[in-house]
Amino acid sequence: MSVHEILPVLPDVPALRDRCRALAVLETVMDTRDQFFAYDADWSETEEAALMDNGSGDDYAIVFSAAGAYARGFAHESRMSPWGGEDVEVWPGLVDAVPEVFRPHVTEPAFCDYDGDGPVPRVTVVFWREAADGAWRTGPVEIPESPGGYGDGARDLFEVLVAGTPEAYRDFAEDYHERSVDLDAIRHVYALRPLTAEVIMTLNPEADPAVVAAAVAATGYPVGGRPM
Repeated sequence: MSVHEILPVLPDVPALRDRCRALAVLETVMDTRDQFFAYDADWSETEEAALMDNGSGDDYAIVFSAAGAYARGFAHESRMSPWGGEDVEVWPGLVDAVPEVFRPHVTEPAFCDYDGDGPVPRVTVVFWREAADGAWRTGPVEIPESPGGYGDGARDLFEVLVAGTPEAYRDFAEDYHERSVDLDAIRHVYALRPLTAEVIMTLNPEADPAVVAAAVAATGYPVGGRPM
């Protein structure tokens, strides 16, 4: 699965934003200290951001604004990594077609590493959707063939997000956190219903509801029900 297979099945920008927020809230409940998925409702004065970091060198960010959404991902094992060849350079076509409104994100310091010549965008996958657009877009990128079809790494980076189902998150979470996770509680969060102490404790009996509620507040997700 490359970026070309992902884009046709992604929902529109508002629905993707809701999906990202739900994933982040679920991860906050599962572990407030080490989150695979995160969401910052105050990324800037005008932007929100969904973030993923697997702790092993792979990450993505999706920036949401009135202009639409810009997404970039980095899979360190991909041949398309800027550090994958003799010279440090972004893969041809990867960022060339990024619309002007999203160009600042290409060299955003949080999304770059640095060498002697300045910032290097940490990317193997880039896609976007402007507010008035009817589809997600990517640049004129040729994905290299590689063993196992790894290509740009989009499959591993965005698998849970693209699936977009409570079942997909349950399967991920039970493997990653090594414990069973209640599917109905996951569905509650995916539906963006107010997060209650009962739901928190169902998902993670060891969680401190007050700590979780404070962390969840940063995502803009509704918190309610019995006092925490």
